[in-house]
Formats: sequence, structure tokens, C-alpha cells
Amino acid sequence: MDHAGTPADLADWSPEDELGVPGEFPFTRGIHPTMYRERVWTMRQYAGFATAEESNRRYRYLLANGVSGLSVAFDLPTQIGFDPDHPLAAGEVGRVGVSIASIDDMVALFEGIPLDRVSTSMTINATAIILLSLYVAVARRQGVALEKLSGTIQNDILKEYVARGTYIYPPRQSLRLVTDILAFGEQELPHWNTISISGYHIREAGSTAAQEVAFTFANAIAYVLAGIDAGLDVNRFGQRLSFFFNAHSNFLEEIAKFRAARRLWARIMRDRFGATNPRAQQLRFHAQTAGSTLTAQQPENNIVRVALQALMAVLGGTQSLHCNGLDEALALPTEESARIALRTQQIIAAESGVANTVDPVAGSYALESLTNGIEREARDILDRIEGAGGTLAAIERGLIQREIQESAYRAQQAIDRGEAIVVGVNRFTETSPGARVATRTSEGSLFRLDPEVERRQITRLQQLRASRDAGRCRAALDAVSRAAADSSNLVLPIVAAVEAHATVGEVADAMRRVFGEFNEAR
Repeated sequence: MDHAGTPADLADWSPEDELGVPGEFPFTRGIHPTMYRERVWTMRQYAGFATAEESNRRYRYLLANGVSGLSVAFDLPTQIGFDPDHPLAAGEVGRVGVSIASIDDMVALFEGIPLDRVSTSMTINATAIILLSLYVAVARRQGVALEKLSGTIQNDILKEYVARGTYIYPPRQSLRLVTDILAFGEQELPHWNTISISGYHIREAGSTAAQEVAFTFANAIAYVLAGIDAGLDVNRFGQRLSFFFNAHSNFLEEIAKFRAARRLWARIMRDRFGATNPRAQQLRFHAQTAGSTLTAQQPENNIVRVALQALMAVLGGTQSLHCNGLDEALALPTEESARIALRTQQIIAAESGVANTVDPVAGSYALESLTNGIEREARDILDRIEGAGGTLAAIERGLIQREIQESAYRAQQAIDRGEAIVVGVNRFTETSPGARVATRTSEGSLFRLDPEVERRQITRLQQLRASRDAGRCRAALDAVSRAAADSSNLVLPIVAAVEAHATVGEVADAMRRVFGEFNEAR
């Protein structure tokens, strides 16, 4: 099978093949018997920038326009455990997400948003245990019982080592934090997905569709093994595993990818891990349209790209979806572009008719052949990873990273040679290169961050440190370090620390002292 888009080998599939039934193992056709006929997917819009107050205003705007779930983007300092006044945070505070340094910021982020009535997804990994603890602390302040909280925390640290880079601690210590969150969630957060294993960033880094599935599942297998080693029941914590995939450009291939992933994961959970609970066998996933396909040239074309990619995710059976804004190749999305992205989902759900049929694409020769081929190729990659000693060994030796880099290089070569067409970039361009970019910029329609955000966050942080009970805070941070050293579950000590007004950077440092930091081998 050629993943570049040539016709699939129809000999791979015959109409006599068993397609299965939606809602039944191996869930090729969807994890629910009625899919969207009963309830459409959760419509999320990923958002976060500047201060908590400004992001809160955007969340309220999105909720007022029909978003059914929040999705929080954090800035880089928050992602890697640096407070706004850390030297390495300079120039990055509030840039690619909201700056969260303390419980005061987290309270402001969700001001007026009842946590027992809104599902929240948080894209955070290295500091996931700290941000989840902050969320728990805010729920306590709101008087919301933990069993009423619903949402997802990404908590997928392994993909950071292979595709993204926002890690802090060495892989094995980071994996311990993941299992602490899984264990806490099993006991205290019955409606919370305590991990969202991400293929999205793997695909954005340049992988193929089959590699996205395989490397995501390699990480997932490592998490399941770690959970079992920690004494967790796969039939229980397996229900808390969720996934995050990319909706990329090749229409048929992407739909097939989602179907293949669902089927392959069901078989892995049943055959390798002995999961008998259907909920633990099901692959539940969030999808996001592909940011790497957006172009600064002729940015209005991105509306069409996003609409097609969103439709792929829906036809592939996603449980929730985010659509990118048309201007995201140039800046953070404006309110207008965020609204257009949300309306794209709403039009697909309400006007296209695809939600009226449980599995509109079942039985297509091309799709079934592509599904079989992607599943087979992903299995072959997983076998190679097992042969290399498993996921952690493959990451530590750089094997997965190299495969992604090689695929990215080949894809870029195809664009540079004109073999892969990108409309407005290497074909059908404007007569004056960059003209449309200049026009949009000169119109002043791009989102602009307030340059004073960093200064205000530093001032706020200094005021917090001056007003808090320093002794209580120090004792709470020492308790975090002790728990890190003696293998106790870290969630409750971190909740106590953030409630004592310890900052994200201080809690991260309390663990740094015990775990050390990871430096990638060169």
C-alpha cells in the first residue's frame, strides 16, 4: 500500500470480510452502537493565552457560542515547570498559552465556570501532576465534589521525548508521575480521563499515518505495563485511557487510520493484556485538525483544509474534536477565526447529514483496504520496537525519534520538488509571493498579545510570595520532595503544596531535587 495517495490494493479486502457491528469488538465501526445518532461528538476549541483573566474571557465567549467542552493551552514556562520570573521564561510568558504560576491564576482561569457542569481538557505533560492538583484545589474552593469533575489531562510524557521536547525529568521518573495520576484518578476521579495518549504531536513532527498509530500505541503499551506494575487492574484503569490523534490531509487514509487504530488497540488490550471489560478495550479519542498543514500564504484556504479534516475525524468516529483557526499559521486565533472554526463543526453536525448514519463509510473497498494496510504496517513497527527492547529502550536509544525525522525529511523533499502539492505554496500561488500574508497583516486583523503580560505576571508572582505563609509553603514543598523520594503517591502532597500557595516552578523544583533532569543524548 502506498501512503502517498496512490490507489490501494483492492486485493487486500473482499466484501466477504467481517466488518463487525458498531459498538462491538473490535470496534472498527465505532465504539457506540448508535454513534452520533444519539449524541454528537464533544466540540472543543483549544484556547489559552496571556493571563488567566484574558483566557477566562475567551472561554466564556466560546461557551456562549456553543462549545461543549473547554480545552486549555498553557504557555511554555508552565509546561516545563518555570515560574514567570525564571530567566529561561523570558519572552515566553503567556505566548503560546495561558500563564499559570499559582492557585490564584487557576482560580481566575475558571472564574464563573462551574467545574461540575463543564468538561475540561488540559494539554499538559511534564507538569501534568501539578496542573491536575491545581484543578482539584480549585474544585475544592468551588465546593465541587471530585466525583463530579469530568475531563481529560494529557499526561503523555513519552511523546515529549520523541516529538515535542517539553520534558523535565528522566523518562522512568516521568513514568512514575503518570502512574501516580492514574492511581489517584481510579480512586478519586471516576469521570476523568487521566491520560490522553497523543499521536497528534508525533504526526505534526513528521510521521506517516501508520507511524502515528504505531508510536502512539508503543507509548500506550508502556503506560499500561507501568500501571500493571503499580498494581492497577487493567480492566479498571484501562477505561481511563484516551487518545489524541491528528486529522491530516489525505481524506481516505485518515478515515482508515482511525478505524485501524480502534481495531488494533482493542486487540492489543484483549490479547496482550487480557482486558475483558469492553470499556477497557475501546479506543476513545479526541481529534484535532492538522496545524502543520496550515499555510501563511492565502490563509483563507485554511478554512477549506480544516473543514475537510474535521469531516475526516467525524467519519472516522472521533469522540471530541477541535478545529484550527484560519490564521494560526500567522498568530494565535482571533475570536472571529475561533468562531469560524467552531461553526465548521456545528455545520458538519447539523447540516451535512453524516451524523444521521452510524457508520457512513463502512464497506468501501478502498477504505477497508487502507484500514487493513495501516493496521498491518503499524503492527510491523510495534514488533520492531519490541525487538529493540520496548518503548523506553527505543526512546533512550533515539530509534523512534530517527524514524520520525526521516519521514519528515522525505515529506519536505516531496513538497520542495513539487511532487506533493500544497495549494498557494508550491502550486496556484499569488502573482506576488506573500501578497495575501501582507494584506491580512496590514489589515490589523491578526491577534496581538499585550507586551505587558510578562511584567504583570512577574509582579503578581512577587506579591503572592510576599503575602503567603512562608513556613507553611516550605513545609508543603518539603513533603513533596519526601514523597518523590519514598515512592508515595504525589498527587495529594502536591495539592497541599499548591493550596499553601507554592508555585508551579517551586513544586517542579521540589521534584527536580529528587529526580534530576533529562538531557537528550547527542
